[in-house]
Amino acid sequence: MNIHEYQAKELLEKYGVAIPKGISAMSIDEAVNAAKAMNSSLYVVKAQIHAGGRGAGHFTDNPEGKGGVRLCKTVDEVKDAAEAMMGKVLVTKQTGPEGKEVQRLYVTDGVDIDKEYYCSVVLDRVTSQVTFMVSTEGGMDIEEVAENSPEKIMHVSIDPATGIMPFHARKMAFALGLEGAAVKSAVKFFMALYRAFIETDASIMEINPMIVTNDEVMALDAKMNFDPNALYRQKEVFAMRDETEEDENEKIAADNELSYVRLDGDIGCMVNGAGLAMSTMDIIKLFGGDPANFLDVGGGADKARVTTAFKIILSDPAVKGVLVNIFGGIMKCDVIAEGVIAAAKEVELNVPLVVRLEGTNVKKGKELMANSGLPIISADNLEDAAQKVVEATKQAREAA
Repeated sequence: MNIHEYQAKELLEKYGVAIPKGISAMSIDEAVNAAKAMNSSLYVVKAQIHAGGRGAGHFTDNPEGKGGVRLCKTVDEVKDAAEAMMGKVLVTKQTGPEGKEVQRLYVTDGVDIDKEYYCSVVLDRVTSQVTFMVSTEGGMDIEEVAENSPEKIMHVSIDPATGIMPFHARKMAFALGLEGAAVKSAVKFFMALYRAFIETDASIMEINPMIVTNDEVMALDAKMNFDPNALYRQKEVFAMRDETEEDENEKIAADNELSYVRLDGDIGCMVNGAGLAMSTMDIIKLFGGDPANFLDVGGGADKARVTTAFKIILSDPAVKGVLVNIFGGIMKCDVIAEGVIAAAKEVELNVPLVVRLEGTNVKKGKELMANSGLPIISADNLEDAAQKVVEATKQAREAA
């Protein structure tokens, strides 16, 4: 689950992480009142969407204009910036060309920046440890730094038995070239970040840039993602969920205990098991196709959940073909077949449907498919299924 920048900063501040003063706003008037309350000589107005690259982005109503992060010297300029952002669609490199509508703003105090750095906290699956990544290249895409100057990124893994120790924090501070009082501030900063990461069940925490201003280390920007499996014990975090920022199909899937992620292709996939889902997407790519989604119905799905899953796939206008690939174990093939048939009839299936079934009750499942009256293309194995769906989707695309 993602949250907005201002929400991440509110959480981090509770753990002792230094942040610039800021006030969130849900309207233009609230943004103006926030600036008046802060009474600063320099303001920063930030669009709040679940995407990075806001400052370098553009609004669809003014493609050549400024992005979603603007410096303002007066309250009147804050009002102008708020009017230019609120309710407008912001396009960044992370939103895709469709962009996202700005429904929230964040007005912060402008600060003097002595130096910018990068800091993130992630779970390293290779070492099975929480790992800090820090770099002197702050304010830049860390992917670009990793590709062009990997030596500028330092990794510090934290043993879960001990947690973060002061020497870990000092090691990072010295690696960044900090000196004097800034080192002491950095130690406090890093240790507070670690505690926040652990105690909120975060999966990613990114501070970019992390800055030094008057020997104080501060989070100028903040991004936090959380483990959805832990939200039942993170009531405060769950309350920050902004459903307007979520893909509608992903929301429906989550509400029905389905694992769904929209992708950029045109071949819809419904599979049981995450590993099989990844393999299915890979083999579709191998034969020249592009998957439109990751969708795992899980091992305990019933007819209703399968029907919902199929509807989700077909509701995506980009989908020109569908591949159902089921290996029946706990999930029986006849249950999958019943759900697919029910959904296909309800939504009036008008794209090629390839089905590969194997496992428990496979014979019964195939009989249900064959007698459904639907134009279902049967496949004997995964390779056969991938080839058939890629070819059928290609023909459907050409005929459209």
